[in-house]
Amino acid sequence: MLRTLAFVAAAFALSACATTPPSYTAAPSANAAGYSETQIESNRYFVTYRAPSSADAALIQDYALLRAADLTLQNGREWFWVDRRSLDGQGQSRGPSIGIGVGGGSYGGRGGVGGSVGLSVPLGNRGERARAATLEIRFGEGPKPDEPNAYDARSISTNLRSRLQQ
Repeated sequence: MLRTLAFVAAAFALSACATTPPSYTAAPSANAAGYSETQIESNRYFVTYRAPSSADAALIQDYALLRAADLTLQNGREWFWVDRRSLDGQGQSRGPSIGIGVGGGSYGGRGGVGGSVGLSVPLGNRGERARAATLEIRFGEGPKPDEPNAYDARSISTNLRSRLQQ
């Protein structure tokens, strides 16, 4: 009986540590997880998708692309062009880190050398920042150009939705 309770407690502890993948929803506030957009001109937007830093970068970029496609269709357009892309929060250290420093100097004919070692250990998720994928898009008119930065909104929406729901 005691083993069973210990096993159940361990399972609950591990499930509490697991992160759930982000979902495709609107962000309730400026820095919260989800998508948001900012209109720059009548046919130009910044589209951003934010998620916890533990989320997969490719998934976050897919959600930003899906939002760009949906926004394009909501505005009665068929295709959009991605002018710029950025992924913020990449490569952040989430574990302990060590720093080493060495210095020297002289004053009045006397010299000295010094050294130091520093250790940083993150506690909890205080330092964890949101990761965000941002696209600068503009809506296209007429036939879609055969260019890698031009996307058919309906095709992107259909393909990404089917892939993300698996």
